[in-house]
Amino acid sequence: MTFVLGIDGGGTSCRAALATAGGEILGRAKSGAANIRSDLTGARTNIVDAARQAFLEAGEDPDLIPQTPAILGLAGANVGTYKQQLEAILPFSRSSVETDFEIALEGAVGSGDGAIAILGTGTAYMVRKQGKSRSVGAWGFQVGDQGSGARIGRDLLEQTLLAYDGIRESSPLTREMMGIFRDNPQDLVEFTTHAKPGDFGGFAPKVFENAARGDVVATWIVDKSVADVEASLGVLDLEQNDPLCLLGGLAPLYAPRLSERYRALLKTPLDDALGGAVRMAVRKFAGEAEAA
Repeated sequence: MTFVLGIDGGGTSCRAALATAGGEILGRAKSGAANIRSDLTGARTNIVDAARQAFLEAGEDPDLIPQTPAILGLAGANVGTYKQQLEAILPFSRSSVETDFEIALEGAVGSGDGAIAILGTGTAYMVRKQGKSRSVGAWGFQVGDQGSGARIGRDLLEQTLLAYDGIRESSPLTREMMGIFRDNPQDLVEFTTHAKPGDFGGFAPKVFENAARGDVVATWIVDKSVADVEASLGVLDLEQNDPLCLLGGLAPLYAPRLSERYRALLKTPLDDALGGAVRMAVRKFAGEAEAA
């Protein structure tokens, strides 16, 4: 075995890294979305494209792909049989599909114990203790992802309509939001008809900004979201020396708002998710080669 591949695929893009068997990254590349639950066929196409581009970026021959094993951390791998379906149609010599938060955990804390909270458009949590991993959440915007950007944005729109109807006190933020929708609640509702999680999540930074100014509605939403995040962290059973890494676009906004118990555990991630996939690939496939 000469090379290994690490793949990090989500709903927006797919990243690939080609590395030596010792873990030195030679080339990186990026392609389109790779959520295998949303689009299995499209995900495979983008995965293979990213892998080919990584070979080219490294100055290596993409025809070596069938001889190269890969660890793939992919959105959508935590439900159904999508993982097994994809592994059966990938061109790599060995394919091991993991969840995207499994490789994120590996990247953040290495192979030891620790935990991550992914706080972005969606939310997900994972903890590893004594070599055994457990995930929490990541059930999607409709029925989960509490504390996520998508849920924060949705809450803002809900509170804006409640304020418009006089059910809840209005605030500078709710009035600003009505202005965005031309002071027409029907336009706001129409927006939600086809809005995706990322569309809702686009309002989340505005909520944090207004909460910092003391806006009553923004403060209520942020306090509720912090409580949701801490409720999820609570079931991870973290101990005093367990490193906790916050990942995702909202991580810097949440970090100073967590209680002292969790702030004391916060550590800087060792690497990103793609680096985690490469580390896992080296450990799994190089180890198997040595054993053989």
